[in-house]
Amino acid sequence: VQLQASGGGLVQPGGSLRLSCADSGSISGFYIMGWYRQAPGKQRELVAHITSDATTHYVDSVKGRFTISRDNVKRVTYLQMNSLKSEDTAVYYCRCWGAPGDSWGQGTLVTVSS
Repeated sequence: VQLQASGGGLVQPGGSLRLSCADSGSISGFYIMGWYRQAPGKQRELVAHITSDATTHYVDSVKGRFTISRDNVKRVTYLQMNSLKSEDTAVYYCRCWGAPGDSWGQGTLVTVSS
């Protein structure tokens, strides 16, 4: 599976961005699509994931602000980010695992700053 992430940029606090992760290649069976982020000097953390049966999970810090979704026809996984805070600044990565295999997309930088 190959993943292509996009949608990052500079946004003011309180603003919104939508990240996209387009996948290609063979996906079969149960899989999980996830968004991770890594801020400077910090470890990479899982922000949200969605399973092939549409179950979602969010880290507490983004609950109520971020929404993960997937368009299976377009084969794109989205991360809608609202009410962005400075602490959301990070490089965001998408990941697909269990497809089978484990694939990562390149990062896309999100900067939240006034």
